[in-house]
Amino acid sequence: MNIQVLIDSIVRQTTILIAQLATSAGARAPLAHIANQVFLELVGELKAQGLGNKVIADMFGLALRTYHARLRRLSESKTYQGRSLWEAVLEYVQSKGTLLRADVLRRFQHDDEASVRGVLKDLVDSGMLFRSGREDATTYRAASLEDLSESHAQHTTEGLANLVWVAVHRHGPVSPRELSRVLATSTEELEAALGWLVDAGHVEPLPGGAEVRYQCQSCVIPVGAPVGWEAAVYDHFQAMVTALVTKVRSGRLHARLSDAVGGSTYTYDLWPSHPHRDEVLGLLREVRAKGVALREKVESYNAQMGLPQEEPERVIFYAGQTVVGLWDEESSD
Repeated sequence: MNIQVLIDSIVRQTTILIAQLATSAGARAPLAHIANQVFLELVGELKAQGLGNKVIADMFGLALRTYHARLRRLSESKTYQGRSLWEAVLEYVQSKGTLLRADVLRRFQHDDEASVRGVLKDLVDSGMLFRSGREDATTYRAASLEDLSESHAQHTTEGLANLVWVAVHRHGPVSPRELSRVLATSTEELEAALGWLVDAGHVEPLPGGAEVRYQCQSCVIPVGAPVGWEAAVYDHFQAMVTALVTKVRSGRLHARLSDAVGGSTYTYDLWPSHPHRDEVLGLLREVRAKGVALREKVESYNAQMGLPQEEPERVIFYAGQTVVGLWDEESSD
């Protein structure tokens, strides 16, 4: 099995999905942070697998010194706690308009100077900052936020709350700090979304301990809801990834008919006059109806009996379909 080909193919398909989401409904979502986010999260997951920095640096094709320098640039700033150095420098320049490089270095004097210079270069290369002048006269100006925030403004509080709702259902009981590692959103937006969900009765806070944790027994976004499609996409994608990761971690990479973990893909070649076309196209509708009825039955029983003390199992069933060419066919009618 060629793992490298598999990884490259998955990355390719994921970038296609990201590109479609970034331009959905005419949006132009900012993507400058994506490479940094992927790097940091990959490093974190590889460390969680027990790998050391030298091995991880080799996997990225980086010298150990370069690897550590990049980590320092992206890790938490000593000047702004809770923010990566990359985020902190960007926010500082955005708040000030135009700044001399010396002003930036002075503001972040508690951070490694080489790392701050590296962040400034990264931000210029990514188009987030503009640079002019040379040496001591070098100045930086933040790119206009008008275009960058345009797509973000389209996200209503309810739409973001639905996304948080899915994350609480999947990971709960979960704290806001843990949620912030799952969802890339600000603390203020996260708290507002959680407040909206609590008021709506969708999630409940569990006081006690060092911090409040949130949980919910169900998460249902109605079919045809005007907002929340982002949450549905997130839920679909996460369910698929969870199934694949669970299968890989089990060590059993072959499939058996009796498996409760894994997935199956079925492809049907049809044409408009095919005698089984309606049956195939109706398959997902039938599965969805059966799934809804079964979920309601389980939730009704759980509400009456309450959850037991024993550790519960969570069954995640994901079903999806697409018909290549169907939309083109319908749009030409």
